[in-house]
Amino acid sequence: MDRDVFGVGLCTVVSYQTVMVCTPDMERSLQLLKVKNPLSKQRGAYELSCIAIDDERRKKILELGGAQRLLNMLEVAEVDRTRKEALKSLFALSQSDEVALALYRAGANSVIRSISDSSKDAEVMSYKSRLLKKFQDLRIDPPSYDISSNNEWKDISF
Repeated sequence: MDRDVFGVGLCTVVSYQTVMVCTPDMERSLQLLKVKNPLSKQRGAYELSCIAIDDERRKKILELGGAQRLLNMLEVAEVDRTRKEALKSLFALSQSDEVALALYRAGANSVIRSISDSSKDAEVMSYKSRLLKKFQDLRIDPPSYDISSNNEWKDISF
């Protein structure tokens, strides 16, 4: 009997510690965005995208400065892998309209637009276009028009 209780107790402790190691912690993930190592930054951004599953958590990440850290990470990213993880997290955060508006006000639109269209990673381009579309859908970013292809000008006579 004592062995069974001990075994169950040991299994409970081990499984709890395993879950705690495997479950991303918001504050630790945010700290990873501060380090200079790009792999740690990528890990922190990845974890934040896993944490941002509801509006409450998205707003908490925003309040703790995570959105600004992700934008800073995106601005200085030298490789597509880092860009992809930052964009993926920003996209996860933008699922809350309130957070998307805060991202826009923090300058996310210009940072995201500055990403080169020549990126070889299709996911980078996908997250980029989805985020820009999100800003347009919220009516906070006007669509970009190419004046040379705008047919409205052909109908105007002077």
